[in-house]
Amino acid sequence: MDAYVAEEWSTEEADVLRRYFTNLDEPVFALVNLPEVVKGALFARYSRSSKSLRRLFLDEFLGDLDIEGDASIDATIGLKHAEKLYHRIFFEYGDDSVAQLGGVHLACEQASNLLTKVLEWGRLMSYLEQSTRYISYDNRLGGRYRYYRDPEILNSPLGTRYVGDMDRIFDIYAQLVPQMQDYVREQFPKHPDDSDFIYRQAVKAKAFDALRGLLPASALSNLGIYGTGQAYEALLLRMRAHPLPESRYYAGLMLKELRKVIPSFLERVDLEDRGVVWSNYLEETREDTSDVVNALLPEGTPIDSVPLVRLLDSDPEGEDKMIVAMMYPHSNLSEEQLQRRVSAMNHEDKLAVVRAYVGDRRNRRHKPGRALERPFYRFDVLVDYGAFRDLQRHRMLTMDWQTLSPTHGYTRPSLIDDAGMTGAFDEAMERSATLHDVLLEDFPDQASYAVSLAYKIRFNMNINARSAMHMIELRTTPQGHPSYREVGQEMHRLIKEEAGHHIVAEMMKYVDLTDETDLERLASERRAEEKRHI
Repeated sequence: MDAYVAEEWSTEEADVLRRYFTNLDEPVFALVNLPEVVKGALFARYSRSSKSLRRLFLDEFLGDLDIEGDASIDATIGLKHAEKLYHRIFFEYGDDSVAQLGGVHLACEQASNLLTKVLEWGRLMSYLEQSTRYISYDNRLGGRYRYYRDPEILNSPLGTRYVGDMDRIFDIYAQLVPQMQDYVREQFPKHPDDSDFIYRQAVKAKAFDALRGLLPASALSNLGIYGTGQAYEALLLRMRAHPLPESRYYAGLMLKELRKVIPSFLERVDLEDRGVVWSNYLEETREDTSDVVNALLPEGTPIDSVPLVRLLDSDPEGEDKMIVAMMYPHSNLSEEQLQRRVSAMNHEDKLAVVRAYVGDRRNRRHKPGRALERPFYRFDVLVDYGAFRDLQRHRMLTMDWQTLSPTHGYTRPSLIDDAGMTGAFDEAMERSATLHDVLLEDFPDQASYAVSLAYKIRFNMNINARSAMHMIELRTTPQGHPSYREVGQEMHRLIKEEAGHHIVAEMMKYVDLTDETDLERLASERRAEEKRHI
């Protein structure tokens, strides 16, 4: 059985699609011959739709485009003129900066939630991922539940067990979705001023948020990526070195499609003396490090109990250094001399500099400048994988994470208990953990597919104050998921109380510290409806 489900198109649909997509039957394809704003709008809609990108284009975008002049275009035919120039400059002369100037919109469909984290590793790319908040996973794809069927597992004696347990977990999810929506409606009655549409959307979001922890990491997602040739090359080199077979196979699909659009930028990826040795280096260092660490930390080493978020490191002089950085462009003094002057300043003078630099922030999108990159914080976080998925998308920081497993237990939302669904939820968690343990010996790299998103994962973040302001203010908004809201709120507290950076904490004026128990998405849906009627 193929791991991917190919869509079927009518003759008329295929005739249109081949003008704008580099293939019609594989899960990875590039977008071409479309205005940039259309590509961006497609990806934005993509994240909240259960449809594939090509189907979404036909159903919702085609009617608004004038495609008459595109009748002779075939997206599978490369642009050979520019190709010769790029080949000479980039490949023969080795000018990597040229590869920063050509970008591609790439759709990556039917990727597991493990693979999406590999795809989203790079800082210098843009991503939009299908959201578990807006899409119900009880819908089937090609007659089967939407989870990744690893060919190696399916062709083994454990294949039947894998499919059976996955199907049962998805059965529980599908059974609870309508029940949870009914319960949410009972607990949060519709306000007379709200339309049926926005109330229905808010109810679904809360229900899906409560139940997303049931979904295993094998659950499929669609992902839109925009990046330069250089960024794609770096991504493919990592993917080809990754231990997950899905990553290596998917890298081949991506390379094939990208070569239809920017082939010269990717010539080195599979050359033996260039990309291959590079990927081999990444693989060897990972395996060697793992061997050494496993020898130093034998199996059974006790794991300390830790809080949700722990501040591991920060600079006690970080705020003074930040004020120096604020003053530096406006003076002719060395940084060392400015440091002495700031150290001698009284608190009010320091605040005067900060207030002028920060100004009147009228909304959370007004961010102060790079001086806030001077203070840093290092956090160790232990939270459910669902929340990790959202926090991992913040790329202007350094993050590393451990292997997903049932080791640290799981988080069960209070709404599950309140709705009387504890037994069904725990059954799914037990089935998930047992399947993981069964797979672990023969398939150590794929065993995480079995682990439900409610299970906790440990990761660390090295982040400066500017990036922290962006992440914490965004992730504590009332419409956010309770799991990552709690992480953001605790990070803010630790910056203020443990790091002692009161000025930095106070600059984050849009951090929301309330306990949100209402329909989290309702206020946002109301604002969206107001905009639609303007």
